Amino acid sequence: MQKYSVNQHLIETILAWVNSGEIAIPEMQRPFVWDSSKVRDLMDSLYQGYPIGYVIAWRNPNVKLKDGSLSEGKKVLIDGQQRITALTAAILGQYVINKNYQRVKIKIAFNPLEERFEVQNPAILKDKTWLHDITDAFSGKVSLLKLVRDYSALNPEIDEDLIENSFSRLISIVKKPIGMIELAPELDIETVTEIFIRINSKGVVLSQADFAMSKIASDTENGGNELRKAIDYFCHLAIAPDFYKHIVDNDRDFAKTEFFQKMSWLKTENEDLYDPSYNDLIRVSFTSQFNRGRLSDLVSLLSGRNFETRSYETEIAEQSFIKLKTGVYNFINETNFKRFLMIVKSAGFISPKLIRSQNALNFAYIIYLKLKELGVNSVAIESYVRKWLVYSILTGRYSGSPESTFDFDIKQISQKPFGEYLKEKEDGELSDAFWNASLPQSLDTSVASSPYFHVFLAAQVKSNDRGFLSKDVLVSDLISLRGDIHHLFPKDYLSKNGLDRSKYNQIANYVYMQSEMNIKVGNKPPKDYLELIKTQIFENNKLVSGLSTEQEILDNLKMNCVPIEIMGMDINDYQDFLTLRRKLMAQKIKEYYKTL
Repeated sequence: MQKYSVNQHLIETILAWVNSGEIAIPEMQRPFVWDSSKVRDLMDSLYQGYPIGYVIAWRNPNVKLKDGSLSEGKKVLIDGQQRITALTAAILGQYVINKNYQRVKIKIAFNPLEERFEVQNPAILKDKTWLHDITDAFSGKVSLLKLVRDYSALNPEIDEDLIENSFSRLISIVKKPIGMIELAPELDIETVTEIFIRINSKGVVLSQADFAMSKIASDTENGGNELRKAIDYFCHLAIAPDFYKHIVDNDRDFAKTEFFQKMSWLKTENEDLYDPSYNDLIRVSFTSQFNRGRLSDLVSLLSGRNFETRSYETEIAEQSFIKLKTGVYNFINETNFKRFLMIVKSAGFISPKLIRSQNALNFAYIIYLKLKELGVNSVAIESYVRKWLVYSILTGRYSGSPESTFDFDIKQISQKPFGEYLKEKEDGELSDAFWNASLPQSLDTSVASSPYFHVFLAAQVKSNDRGFLSKDVLVSDLISLRGDIHHLFPKDYLSKNGLDRSKYNQIANYVYMQSEMNIKVGNKPPKDYLELIKTQIFENNKLVSGLSTEQEILDNLKMNCVPIEIMGMDINDYQDFLTLRRKLMAQKIKEYYKTL
């Protein structure tokens, strides 16, 4: 089967297709990433006759309508959206959305004497030698003759023939060809993605989420445009609450929608534990509602795909949009979102730097929404969400490409009680061998962002542990307020004794510690600085630590999983110390998991 066709089309034809809706440019509802100078350069390239590359489009499959007829699918641009958007902005004078989601016009000026393009600015507006906005030349309201005459009236000394030639070349830009690679409608999204990767000279991977979002925005009949905005706006508001006013001022139609009302709580929200991207939002919304994990299935369903008959039906497309909207509503719901974050924090994950797997967080939210929909009691939901989050982080369940795992897990959860499924995973992957051998081995790393270290810190937070050698300051405070990560065996001490970076920067050598204590400890070996603290206790001189008794020292060592043997250790004992501490850290994580 021929998977694509390659044709040359005039720019004016492409622009006519955009205007008629034959070509869908969903990204026009998202920030236009090109700056104005790049639009200027594109116009100059066309004027000079330089190639501007191919655009790639995929024609959506034909959909069976309720009356039995077929609706011909639109062409959805999957590569070249910025170029086409630039052309519609410069030639047609259409608005684009800037980084603040404001509707603005990009006005490109043209100097026919110098045959030069420039972004319109105040100086150009005062200069009679410039055509202030090239859109005027393409509007159809002004003929070439009138364009030349009007310009000559302002600049009587110029050569009209020269000006006519320049303006004629300018107008002919829309007669320039642009290549379009059109992918066959029979192709599934996986094949389309693979073709895109191979054709694209930059090797840019087409995101499944990008494809899904493009499909959403292109379906105006089912409110896709509004849904696309809702997803984008929520994600932007979650990061920048001040953006609320931009929406009110610049997108008044959307500000009247139910979507906007449901996300308005974000205008005063500064929580940054979970700032979802549109990829996260659509994945969670889709998976929780459709019991599927592959976004390629979403594209198919939104296109009206009947997986049994392999045909496309308008009813399926309509139903799929309704379900997806429900999923989005559930995701952005203030009660759902805040209760989920409360559960995550109750597991000790109080800072975004403790969760490096966004997909683990995404699936935890899926579980919350799914179990709530199934009517599971709230106490059980909290425990299940906490345990699954920690389990998935410890096992790296959603690292890399998570789609197949998402798909498998949500189908299992939909078919059997969640507690039963969780028990299966625990028995298979969190056995004694994991806690006693695999986890200590995983703690043998110098990577400070290790998920195992983060889970250990979450365990400390949940236990209300105090920082190393602190009498009152909690680990949670040190994490939140940027306390120091201290080397139990100081790195200067280890370095002077011949150990390299990978040896002294072991996570088993890390503890959270107050900065002032860290400085006072300096580069002394553990047996020396701990002896100093014992001496200060004896002399009632608390210059280094606020700890008052030897028992308090022992208790502090225990909560920080520091082996008591450290009190007599120096460089010769360092490797033994690391082994001992890894076992203690693993044991603490195990006990912590059981409490979730």
